[in-house]
Amino acid sequence: MAFEKQTRFALQTSLADIASCEGVGLHSGEMINLVIHPAPANFGIKFRRSDLVADLGAEAATIPARYDSVTETMLGTVIENAAGAKVSTVEHLMAALAGAGVDNALIDVSGPEVPVMDGSSQVFLDLVAATGLHMLDAPKQALRITREVIVEDGLKKVALKPHDGFSVSVEIEFDTPVIGHQSSTLTLMNGTFARELGSARTFGFLKDVEMMKQLGLGLGGSLDNAIVIDQDAVLNEDGLRFDDEFVRHKALDAVGDLALAGLPILGAFEGTRPGHEMNNRVLRALFADPANYEIVSLTEAQAQMLPSLA
Repeated sequence: MAFEKQTRFALQTSLADIASCEGVGLHSGEMINLVIHPAPANFGIKFRRSDLVADLGAEAATIPARYDSVTETMLGTVIENAAGAKVSTVEHLMAALAGAGVDNALIDVSGPEVPVMDGSSQVFLDLVAATGLHMLDAPKQALRITREVIVEDGLKKVALKPHDGFSVSVEIEFDTPVIGHQSSTLTLMNGTFARELGSARTFGFLKDVEMMKQLGLGLGGSLDNAIVIDQDAVLNEDGLRFDDEFVRHKALDAVGDLALAGLPILGAFEGTRPGHEMNNRVLRALFADPANYEIVSLTEAQAQMLPSLA
């Protein structure tokens, strides 16, 4: 990996160079080019619809990657700005950037969604690792959870709790022996995201895939970019990457959705049957009351407890 030899973990980061890839959009079926540009300190993560710049202008084609930009959560996390520019399925890329400790980046996409690649965060992690991180001359800040925030909806429950580092605990249950009941708890530091979650793929049921395609959705979906389950069997010839790949992917999604807080989180996420909607709702509940959090400049010790690639 090409990371700079730095001990100053408490500084903001960006990519050391431009990184790019091309792939199909999961729902649109379009081939989409994605380019990640380095960005200055305090820029945050922003997406820009490069195909709309000529018509809208660069500013109107740019969407901040924030929880309050989220407008849809049914089939992925969609962000949109006031000009109507939107980007769908941002969660896997956001998870990779958060899991690698990237604070600032401008991401150009040439179509309506982030390319799905293999259905996980792995390709995006590889891009960051190949390019390396650049330390910026500005303190790294984080969102420290100061009191518990809980959102419940039937059997679904998600919470953010005070914690010294960043941990993600997820529990799921599906009425098929392929998945059944699965749970996972991980503290994300020292490359844990890349090792334990980054390559876990999205999944779906064959009957739902067929129905989506009839509705003009999921047009780019295939066994190359998703785990597909039919009744009690996994259809992918190579099987699963982890015995519990399903819950790991739900944890990956949570990391990506929580990255829309705009800053790394010092806290613990706990989710029972979580999803994009619930993940966004807990962020909205968090920010609804300033007593729930504080923004802190990180000490070296705190910064080393947050996600990084190594």
